[in-house]
Amino acid sequence: MSDFVRGRGTASKPHNRFAPTTSEAEDDGWYQEQTPLTFVTEVRHEKAKTVISRNSSPDVGFDRSVNPYRGCEHGCIYCFARPSHAYWDLSPGIDFETKLIAKTNLAERLEEQLSKPGYVPAPIALGINTDGYQPIEREHQLTRQALEILLRYRHPVSIITKSALILRDLDLLEELASRNLVSVAFSVTTLDDELKRIMEPRTAAPKARLRAMKALHEHGVPVGLMAAPMIPMINDMELERLLEAGREAGASSAGYVLLRLPLEIADLFEQWLQTHFPDRAEHVMSLIRQSRGGQNYDSRFGARMKGEGHFAELLAQRFRLARRRYGYDGSKRGVLDCSQFAPPGQQMGLF
Repeated sequence: MSDFVRGRGTASKPHNRFAPTTSEAEDDGWYQEQTPLTFVTEVRHEKAKTVISRNSSPDVGFDRSVNPYRGCEHGCIYCFARPSHAYWDLSPGIDFETKLIAKTNLAERLEEQLSKPGYVPAPIALGINTDGYQPIEREHQLTRQALEILLRYRHPVSIITKSALILRDLDLLEELASRNLVSVAFSVTTLDDELKRIMEPRTAAPKARLRAMKALHEHGVPVGLMAAPMIPMINDMELERLLEAGREAGASSAGYVLLRLPLEIADLFEQWLQTHFPDRAEHVMSLIRQSRGGQNYDSRFGARMKGEGHFAELLAQRFRLARRRYGYDGSKRGVLDCSQFAPPGQQMGLF
């Protein structure tokens, strides 16, 4: 089976590392004409026990997050969340993009957790493991429900997305911003529409993301740009142009991440390289390994986001210079206000 289908990041279905058995296809000599495979998006419903996940990683700027969905139809080949699909007996490959899980009781559980005695507010990162504004959000509206609750509770929230669908919730975001309760970062990995199509097929076009960023900025919502991931010899040459475009669209902060390839992602990514960039696949992987201590991935805190070695150091230097050139000030990122949190019984009116 081809490992590429137009409109999907991969057609590959690697073995689930938690499965007790494996199966392998064998040619038994009988020819059968096969209908081309199609991959229709399926959405399963889940009743979550909790929706606020805690995190103690020193590499990220938050200690809690809410993810309305498992899996992501955006289909980004490099997505660090792909391996998590194996926990649900699903493939980190095509299943991650097509067999999605929606936490249909998210609103109920979020209110329940925010209302617990002794809950201490801190910014919630919304849609970190998978994008809260992926296409199925149009129908399920779980991200919007979460924002409505966070606004009602006066709870700070940060969002990162690749989708222009976020503009649907401009009314909530503008109200949150007026109270210093929200920040939004757009992940923009390339300005090349064709590269976007094969690298992250069901995301918004780069120009659409930048337009959405500009619209939020014009309505007082603080916005930032994440150039993530930067992939050697694929999109790293765009780093400066990405920061320039983000600044022109109103971004006041910027960041980047060097490509990460944990677990099954390494094989999926190498298949993708051989399909789309066979002429440079070996060079790309060589630069990645040079930045990861000779391996496909280095999970150590402090190294996993930026890498080490000559290529990683050069990328970091380029980022610092571009950030300064285009007027970003990383030392003055907005600090969201936790003091307004209004638990049940003490809440103020919405308007």
